[in-house]
Amino acid sequence: MIEIIFHGRGGQGAVTSAEMLALAAIGEGKYAQAFPNFGPERRGAPVVAFARIDTKPIRLRTKIYTPDVAVVLDPSLLSIVDPAKGIKEGGILIINSRKSVTELRKQYGFTVRLAAVDATTIAREVLGLPITNTTMLGALLAMTSVVEEEHLIEPLKNRFGRIAEKNINAMKRAITETKTEV
Repeated sequence: MIEIIFHGRGGQGAVTSAEMLALAAIGEGKYAQAFPNFGPERRGAPVVAFARIDTKPIRLRTKIYTPDVAVVLDPSLLSIVDPAKGIKEGGILIINSRKSVTELRKQYGFTVRLAAVDATTIAREVLGLPITNTTMLGALLAMTSVVEEEHLIEPLKNRFGRIAEKNINAMKRAITETKTEV
């Protein structure tokens, strides 16, 4: 089983990211769940969303405490949460940041495997808005084999309709621009 946590802010699409990922996994014939963890938050408040994917039925119904992957949609969250907390050995932390992996490691003291992509710039240039959910899905695909890129296309088209192509392009661009340690 692969467990993923998405850290974002209300309105940035963390919950949507988890849902799209789960739909893509189901499209591949896998089992998946996606669910948010928030109360009466408002737009801009920190939000966490979870996704589990497996080749067999998933019986767990709890929050994820020890993810394989953590994805940070908003770099401002790095000063208020520790997204690396609990990441399993061999797991990865994927951050939306203009900073390099080396700079992020030095500034925050991360000891887990890291990847970074400037998802905000990609989203602004491709979508016209700084909403990084589909861009960060691209970064996730660049760093894992959790689902195949082609299986995310249909859920994105269904969710985003006439702006789906822009979201697909943002995802594809992030796949090529995500950087990790050598």
